[in-house]
Amino acid sequence: MIDLTPFILSFKLAFIVTIILLVVSIPYAYFLSNTKSKIKPFLEAITALPIVLPPSVLGFYLLIILSPNFFIGKIFYDLFDIKLVFSFEGLVVASCIYSFPFMVQPIQNGFESIPKSIIEASYVSGKGKLTTLFKVILPNMKSFLLTAIVITFAHTIGEFGVVLMVGGSIPGKTEVASVAIYDYVEMLDYKKAHIYSAIMLIISFVVLFIVYYINHKNKRRFNDFY
Repeated sequence: MIDLTPFILSFKLAFIVTIILLVVSIPYAYFLSNTKSKIKPFLEAITALPIVLPPSVLGFYLLIILSPNFFIGKIFYDLFDIKLVFSFEGLVVASCIYSFPFMVQPIQNGFESIPKSIIEASYVSGKGKLTTLFKVILPNMKSFLLTAIVITFAHTIGEFGVVLMVGGSIPGKTEVASVAIYDYVEMLDYKKAHIYSAIMLIISFVVLFIVYYINHKNKRRFNDFY
């Protein structure tokens, strides 16, 4: 019988991380798309670093940073009695860092795709910056937002290296689906590894299909409009 707990943990982790990153990334991506500061390339490089950095390297440094012996981990442990390493809370923090660029970059592209004339027209009609953001800009970049959400959700579900380094493999607590597959392979239980892998394969395909379908539909609407 298949234990669905790793999948439930994976979906729970992905949902929490996606919500947190969506809230954080909208103002951050808005800033990146509009700033002319000299530090913009530096911020973009730092943001994109998890994409090119080996998961084992990032996971190793996060393991050190989030441990109770380090400043950040010590604050969480002393103030909130939360131990970030080998805990679900630690997985949330680590996954937010690792999946951050997958949320920020599509949203930044969305902001940069909005014609300046639309924004200026909103200001001329008397709408403030917040009203323009939520009622003019964001509704006109829904496909970018949806792409960012779907990719971030899927990327968090599929992550292995970072979650294994930070969370370990504690059944019912930190053993997400990707780690469970690794554990079954180590135990030579290829039957369960095949089943878990097949489920992950289906999830990945569905996610990619949604992203490509959204982009195709968006391009078709653009071509019809022009």
